[in-house]
Amino acid sequence: MIKVQDYRPQPFTDFTQPENIQAYEQALKKVRAELVGKHSPLVINGERVDTAERLTSLNPCDTAEVVGTTAKATIEDAQRALQGAWQAWESWKRWDMDARARILLRAAAILKRRRLEACALMTLEVGKNYAEADVEVAEAIDFLEYYARSAMKYAGFGAAETTWFEGEENGLLYQPIGVGVSISPWNFPCAIFIGMAAAPIVAGNCVVAKPAEDAGLIAGFMVDIMLEAGLPAGVLQFLPGVGKEVGEFLTTHPKTRFITFTGSRAVGLHINEVAAKTVPGQKWIKKVILELGGKDAMIVDETADLDVAVTAALQGAFGFNGQKCSAMSRLIVVDEVYDRVVNAFVERAKALRVGTAEENAPVTAVVNQMSFDKISGYLELAPQEGRVLLGGQPLGEANGKKGYYIQPTVVGDVDPKARLAQEEIFGPVVSVLRARDWNHALDIANSTEYGLTGGVCSTKRERLEQARHEFEAGNLYFNRKITGAIVGVQPFGGYFMSGTDSKAGGPDYLANFLQLKSVTERW
Repeated sequence: MIKVQDYRPQPFTDFTQPENIQAYEQALKKVRAELVGKHSPLVINGERVDTAERLTSLNPCDTAEVVGTTAKATIEDAQRALQGAWQAWESWKRWDMDARARILLRAAAILKRRRLEACALMTLEVGKNYAEADVEVAEAIDFLEYYARSAMKYAGFGAAETTWFEGEENGLLYQPIGVGVSISPWNFPCAIFIGMAAAPIVAGNCVVAKPAEDAGLIAGFMVDIMLEAGLPAGVLQFLPGVGKEVGEFLTTHPKTRFITFTGSRAVGLHINEVAAKTVPGQKWIKKVILELGGKDAMIVDETADLDVAVTAALQGAFGFNGQKCSAMSRLIVVDEVYDRVVNAFVERAKALRVGTAEENAPVTAVVNQMSFDKISGYLELAPQEGRVLLGGQPLGEANGKKGYYIQPTVVGDVDPKARLAQEEIFGPVVSVLRARDWNHALDIANSTEYGLTGGVCSTKRERLEQARHEFEAGNLYFNRKITGAIVGVQPFGGYFMSGTDSKAGGPDYLANFLQLKSVTERW
């Protein structure tokens, strides 16, 4: 029997050990030989479908290299995928919950065996260094394991509690809701892609998955694993394509029952808007689950262990080049220790090497030209809104490789209302803000429209307790970095303009894809 309590998060690989570095390097060679340059077609109703046009995936750390291509879905492909998913749902919804869960567990086992291949592919496709890729694949395994086990509490009649009533049997039945669309991001192209698909699937739904255009190869890799694990044809339709075309078509379609989206605030709000409009042929209110951006802050007060605080700030700011919705982009320091913290933070950041992901550099290239241009625009703004203490320049080249490189940048004395302190940059750029005291620091932290992650470095218990209730963030961390939520340990999701706070990897996440039916029989 599959048991919820058997779930344990995957351990991370220790890359201080030479043998682990060597194993990763061998995986890079294997992936270059077997996967680089390959083409990934659509998967519709279990069949591989190619298209006239293709999407090209470049190595962001060396833009001269084409990592591979994926098919580019058309509206007609999207229509066929949606129709096929509804056909598959008629049988999939009747599978026992534990039978569906076993497919996720088998997929997790396959991914464990191919963990280094998945890591290496992300290193080449999106520029993740060894540790960043490794923790992401661990998270993908965790999603499969956790959701498989979480599904058990929703199985069977009477899974939800009702009150006894004389002469009747009463119970609640959880039922899958149908076919939905999953639109996943490029920054976690393995873990978020599979998590957003696996959760509704194990609950008995079918999914049309559209990955980010920059990360179709690793998404295709994960689809292959799900099919190898025994997922029936049509339950997971793989539809790489352009968001403004197939994404728009699917989110507005009357036969789309639910939409899961992780990405930018602008796109998420648009999806929410169009999904709210009922169209002819639609018989339900569409359910929308959104994970959007953040303008995440960490507060350092005068009682903090400053070494711990600076280390946490460095990890939270520059892990995967700040390309995480949870990344620390605002460092708020009380005046009494401002200079000490900022000087130490800048010195530590200076030591970060910029280079290719294949070389396992701490800071690699950002994902594409659009991101490079956007971040470069904020770098031009930086001298007007603060003091540039480190970086401030786009590089475009590192170690002789042409890519989308941006220097780690620290801008001091930024006004809390400045654009640098309010707008999501999604790159290795940190705004440092000076607070008069603890309460002012907390006010600054809560001064944006976002509410995703936050942190406090302090040894004063009353301040931590105050922050526990008043710091407006879906995920709040004390005396550690503010990134790196672990499935089942720190359920992830924010509120306000950061999303619907659905808490991916949490105990109630599967309920987003189920509906309750109350059934009464009089004896």
